[in-house]
Order: sequence, then C-alpha cells, then structure tokens
Amino acid sequence: MTKPAKLPSPDDFAHVRDWVFDLDNTLYPHHINLFAQIDTNMTAFVAELLQVDAVEAKVLQKRYYHEHGTTLAGLMLHHKVDPNAFLEKAHAIDYSMLLPDEALGNAIKRLPGRKFIFTNGTVAHAQDAARALGILDHFDDIFDIVAADYVPKPAGATYDKFASLNRIDTKHAAMFEDLPRNLEVPKALGMKTVLLVPRNLETALLETWERVEHLDGDNVDYMTDDLAGFLGQVLGDAA
Repeated sequence: MTKPAKLPSPDDFAHVRDWVFDLDNTLYPHHINLFAQIDTNMTAFVAELLQVDAVEAKVLQKRYYHEHGTTLAGLMLHHKVDPNAFLEKAHAIDYSMLLPDEALGNAIKRLPGRKFIFTNGTVAHAQDAARALGILDHFDDIFDIVAADYVPKPAGATYDKFASLNRIDTKHAAMFEDLPRNLEVPKALGMKTVLLVPRNLETALLETWERVEHLDGDNVDYMTDDLAGFLGQVLGDAA
C-alpha cells in the first residue's frame, strides 16, 4: 500500500484544470464540527417519523448511513420519506461558527481552471457554508444530493453524472475529501486525490471509516490538515 504524501509539488498538479471539493469537514476544518448540528437534526427527524426515542433513532440513523451512504437514502428506501422535508429539517442550522477564511479564499481563487463543490448535502447548505467562509464566489457550480438523484457518494454512478454534467476530464481533475471511502472512485477515474484530516488527528473523535489507519493509501495521493496551506504549496507559494 502506498503511503499518502503530505507536501505537494506544483508540478504534480500542473495538469489539473478542474478542482473538486467536498464541503463538510473539507472546506472548513473538522474541529468546527458544524455537522454535529445536522446530525442532531437528523436524529430528531427519525425519532419523530418513527415515534421512537432518541437512542433508538440514532442507532437506526447510523445504520442507514453505513448501509446506504446517507441516512436519507435509507429513509427513502425503507420508509418512503419525502427527501425535501428531510433535507430542510437536517440543514436548519446555525452557521455563525464559520468565519471568513481569507487565506483559503485567495488560494481557491488563484487555482487555474474551474472549481466545484460536490456534496452529499444540498445546494442551499453549501451556499450558506461557503458564503460564511467568504469563498462562495470562487466556485463555478455546486453539485448536490438532489442533482445526484439522491444517490450519494461513494456511488460510482454519482461521480459519473457529476463528471458528465460538467464535462470534466477526470484525468485533469483533483478531488478533495475528508472521507477515504469517497476517494476510491475518483482515484479509479484518474483524479488526483487529497484527503483532509483533522488537526490533532490522534485525539479527534472519528468513525471507524474516517480513521487514517483504515484508509486504502492506494486511493489517496495526498493527506493534509491544512487546506489553504496545501493549496498554497500547489500554487508554488514560498513557505
């Protein structure tokens, strides 16, 4: 198994013309834990829908996530849930903890070519988060769970639809993600793959599939806990 590199060379990314970023725990750091609010809202939705307590709702929510890629996919399959109702509830959160990231915005703006957000969330959620970070205007488009016909990453068909819709030559693209399993397909398609990991990784609370010791290094070219700094290296900025 190949060990992911930490320091990129500008030459390694010189061929890249399409830059694809996951949203949660990728464009903002893991320690901000914005997703905790979404997680709480999803549990509440499941509890109300099925008339169970929060503990049972959490267990079912996580099982659907593990088995189907998102809680929503499991709820749609097993309970015929209206996806719009679920997504509206899930993303009713407070974005005030996200602050403008000037360094990240400058780096994304300077990348040559097009930039995309590719998320299992919604366009509205991505817009709100990116706007709070001060980086929304630097992206060409957002591909969300609705555009994916509610089939989440890591499904291969979803990556294919994203690439086809945006006419992306995957051999000239790079993918930035916080979940190792979501980089398997991009790597197979020829994309440069970058895994975002939490700062203080040893003490971070992570699900099993998020932990570095469980990643397949052959699917991850680079690993970093500092997206702005990593992009600065790609752009050839002096240390």
